[in-house]
This record gives sequence, C-alpha cells and structure tokens, in this order.
Amino acid sequence: MIAGQSVLAVMPARGGSKGLPGKNCRLLHGKPLLAWTIAVARQCTAIDRLILSSEDATIIATAEQWGCEVPFIRPAHLATDSASGIDVLRHALQSLPQRYEWLVLLQPTSPLRLAEDITACLQRCQQEQAPACVAVTPVKTPYWSYFLTENQELQPVMGQDATRVGRQQLPVAYALNGAVYVARCDWFMQQGGFVGPGTRAHVMPPERSVDIDTLFDWQWAEWLLQQRLTARESC
Repeated sequence: MIAGQSVLAVMPARGGSKGLPGKNCRLLHGKPLLAWTIAVARQCTAIDRLILSSEDATIIATAEQWGCEVPFIRPAHLATDSASGIDVLRHALQSLPQRYEWLVLLQPTSPLRLAEDITACLQRCQQEQAPACVAVTPVKTPYWSYFLTENQELQPVMGQDATRVGRQQLPVAYALNGAVYVARCDWFMQQGGFVGPGTRAHVMPPERSVDIDTLFDWQWAEWLLQQRLTARESC
C-alpha cells in the first residue's frame, strides 16, 4: 500500500516475440527474464499484489514457478501483435473481483529496474497528488535527429534551425524507458493510458533503463547485470 491505498502490479508477457523469440523465459544470468521483474516487485513493499497477464502456457508455468500469481488466461485477441497494451491492462483490471486504487505496469523486458524505482513513482504520485508517474531516462538530443527520404536524403526531425545549435545550449530530452508506469486506476481507465495531464516523471539512469527487444539489447543487459553483481560481490 501507499498512504493506505492499495496497489496492483501487472506484468504483461505474451508468447510469440518476433524480435527475440522466447525472450520472456530465456535465461538471463541463470534466471528467466521475467523472474527479474517478479523479484523486484516482491521486494517493493508498496505493491499489494503482482499478477501476470499472458496466454502462453510456458510463460504462465514459469511465472508461477517464480512466485507470480496468474488469476486468468489472457484472451487470444489480446495476445496478437496488433493488440493494445492499454486494452490488456483494462482486461486485467476488469477481470479481478477486487478493486485497487493504484495500477503499476511492470514489463518483463526491463530487468534492471530496482524496487526503489517503483516506490519512487508511487511516492511522487502520493506526495504531489498526481494521477500518474512514468519512468524516463535522458536521451541523446533529438534536435540532431533526422528522417530519411526514399532516396536517403536527410530531413531534420526538429527543423533545420535546431541542427545548428551546440549541444551544451540544448535542453536535456527524456524518453519513456518502459521500466515503470504508475497511475490511479480510475484515472487510467478514463484517460486510456499513463501519460496525460498531470503525469509526473521519475528519472532513471541509462544503466537501469535497458528495454530488451533485440539480441543486442539482451547482450547489453547481460553485461550491465554482470557489472552490478560484480560490484555487490566486491563490497
């Protein structure tokens, strides 16, 4: 709970990943990828309940083995490439007989987040009376980014003038890192998402912000995890 209000965490994990097949159950430093998220959620004392939303039997069995509750099987129409993640969460909230004040989305593809990151998002909402908070990380300036035309001509994303400004003169830009999303359940259902009027940000460093989608992402996360574990052993 946070300030006496109940907190539900949902971990969505479907089968059929195209970028990295079977990634949710693939072993990362000896544990299935989704087990890292389960462990962190269990460490976060603000979370009252963690559930899995999945249609895949292997993912369900693996999640249960590592201590995650699976109260329902996700419908097939919500397990396609085109299915909306918001609809998946709506289904989760509507499928439970219990009602919760706060919803936390924890994607299994972010194994480097800490329990403190989840708690910080919830506390920011509570302390600032905000309806939602999402995790972000600093990114290389988008002002020097380009679209490419069919003949590979460069077209500035932010306009030609932005490309002529020195890096030190540009404001810091942030991107959603996918690690933690928090919102009041009623606000989420009405808003249809986590980002809207009043949404706050919790800034996370790049080394905790890896969102695994490709083999390169996996290898990078594996290296960062090894550095973390080595640092702990040396303490």
